[in-house]
Amino acid sequence: MAQRTVLLTVFDGVQSLDVTGPMEVFAGAELHTPGSYRIRTASVDGGPVRTSSGLTLVPDGSLARAGDPHTLLVPGGQGTRDPDPRLVEWLRAHGPRAPRLVSVCTGAVPLARAGLLDGRRVTTHWAYCEKLARDHPAVRVDPDPIFVRDGHVATSAGVTAGIDLTLALVEEDLGREAALTVARHLVVFLRRPGSQAQFSAQLAAQTARREPLRDVQQWITEHPDGDLGVEALAARAALSPRHFARAFQAETGMTPGRYVDRVRLEHARRLLEDTTDGVEQVARASGYGTPEAMRRAFLRTLGTAPAEYRRRFRPAPVS
Repeated sequence: MAQRTVLLTVFDGVQSLDVTGPMEVFAGAELHTPGSYRIRTASVDGGPVRTSSGLTLVPDGSLARAGDPHTLLVPGGQGTRDPDPRLVEWLRAHGPRAPRLVSVCTGAVPLARAGLLDGRRVTTHWAYCEKLARDHPAVRVDPDPIFVRDGHVATSAGVTAGIDLTLALVEEDLGREAALTVARHLVVFLRRPGSQAQFSAQLAAQTARREPLRDVQQWITEHPDGDLGVEALAARAALSPRHFARAFQAETGMTPGRYVDRVRLEHARRLLEDTTDGVEQVARASGYGTPEAMRRAFLRTLGTAPAEYRRRFRPAPVS
């Protein structure tokens, strides 16, 4: 097995967990399978850098002496808001030669500045997706998933999503058992699939200003298996269906139907992760009615069937 060199770029204002999270995963994989990874860090000039939290990191050397790695990983942090032009130029020159390009959180920004994400589907922290898309129209930004793979380019959302993505890379390189061993050691019971949403339905939607609409939001969350049609929800808010639909979207940022879809999917995911209930029972409890309806919703939104989702994400029983 050929050893893969992993190079993490570091810079002032880097998010420390964006660096240490992936490093711990790759280091754990190296312990599991000796000779699998050689992990290096580099700053532009080889000097120490100060993270956004005040921690000082001492890299292994400078980018000029780093060579061409197999996996080039750019972390995020405040230092990516206006990235060092020297870092961008180095990425522009060396990035195309890397068999695998990876970013964590806003590490996608320097990669985009270097032109390495043009034509690619990518993600970043949800708070910066709109700006990334606006500043780089040639990049296809998807704000929903926790990580995205597009060819040899892999991008992830904030902090912990970098760990999920790195575990996926280890699984690709060394197999599922190696990834699970690392995940258990880090007390990350199982890798989340990249298509999992960055945040819950309740966080994705704004909280309505008016109390009747807030009450409806809470009702939906507590009764995913109830009658959640617009007419029934409008009656609960004491509004006409048309008025309710307009007001709900205006105050939460999404239509009632989309909110219900998100709540039901989230409820079904939790049941699949946390219980041993059968797929049919989960479908009924989540408001889908039939396993086939739930299956279509999972495939449409997560790109995987419920049974496969449970296999990949439910923690293994403790022996």
